[in-house]
Amino acid sequence: MEKIIYLDHAATSWPKPPTVGEAMMNALEYAGANPGRGSHRMAVQASRVLFATRREVATLFGIKNSNDIAFGSNTTEALNLAIQGVLRDGDHVIATMAEHNSVRRPLEFLRRLGKIEVDYVPVTASGNMDLKKMKQMFRKNTRLVVCTHSSNLLGSILPIEEISQLCHTYQALLLVDAAQSAGVIPVDVGQMGIDMLAFPGHKGLLGPQGTGGLYIAPELDVQPLLHGGTGSQSEALEQPKVRPDRYEAGTPNTVGIAGLGAGVKHVLTMTPALIYQHEWELTQHMMEGLSSVKGIRLLGPGIGQPRTGLVSFIVEGYDSAQLAFQLDRNYDIAVRSGFHCTPLAHEAAGTATTGAVRASVGYNSTQEEVDELIRAVTELTTE
Repeated sequence: MEKIIYLDHAATSWPKPPTVGEAMMNALEYAGANPGRGSHRMAVQASRVLFATRREVATLFGIKNSNDIAFGSNTTEALNLAIQGVLRDGDHVIATMAEHNSVRRPLEFLRRLGKIEVDYVPVTASGNMDLKKMKQMFRKNTRLVVCTHSSNLLGSILPIEEISQLCHTYQALLLVDAAQSAGVIPVDVGQMGIDMLAFPGHKGLLGPQGTGGLYIAPELDVQPLLHGGTGSQSEALEQPKVRPDRYEAGTPNTVGIAGLGAGVKHVLTMTPALIYQHEWELTQHMMEGLSSVKGIRLLGPGIGQPRTGLVSFIVEGYDSAQLAFQLDRNYDIAVRSGFHCTPLAHEAAGTATTGAVRASVGYNSTQEEVDELIRAVTELTTE
């Protein structure tokens, strides 16, 4: 494969740290049995893989009991587990216009069935949210607030601790979508007052695709999304009450979870704070360079403002999909174009009919790569 400049980390991080692949191969060779389904040595070793990764994730997110982490295949599964597991008929939900379809579609599905009511808090074109408007939306039957920690289109960072205070004032639960923040922004579920945290393994945690999970506060009763074998309490007709078995029916992705554990270790070594600073500096450099392109409009917070490691933009007179295609075909630069599974955020940004190009950096991105993007966009838009 030819060398590419990879600026699509908001979709999935690449390349992974070498230790990730090594951990996966080691698990495949020495822990290839089914965890929790036997007492022989390989099954026990597979169980240890899950335990070790759960412990690493707990350390990263300030989780006191690692059994409160349920592993799954991605953030989408985790969000569905949380949303469908806590909502009851007649409940009211508050979300924001910055949400990904992994939040919006489960909510709208339940609303179409007549089970719940939903309100979306507006965000500005730069991704800011008015807490006063959110406060006005609370009702007596508001059961849940769902919000992204950081917009996957705008890069804006929502005030989770302030939102949490509102939620708990009105006895509502807080579910945070950490798809763009896990591993990049320091998160402590206790200090931040987060009841449930959905996270991906394959983005900022540097693990493989097909991994992710949900933190569930210990006092919270969430109904399982999947029902089936857990290797424990097999004589019972219903899912076991014990965590994490209650939420992990079926054979887990042990090899992938081993890779996730290695990725989280790498993040803990670097620290999310330093990763954030590195990515922020690169996005500032990118914004400064792109802002000189004629007809360009950068989305999200302005230069100098907090944001995660992505910059979305449109260029007047240029189709976003075609621009991204040319970057790939002619310059070997990988970015993403389109609507990024977040139509309400595009409405807020004024790009609901055009989509946008999104360039996103990672822990291993360089200024030289960003400079190549700036040069390529400049050339393509001045031909």
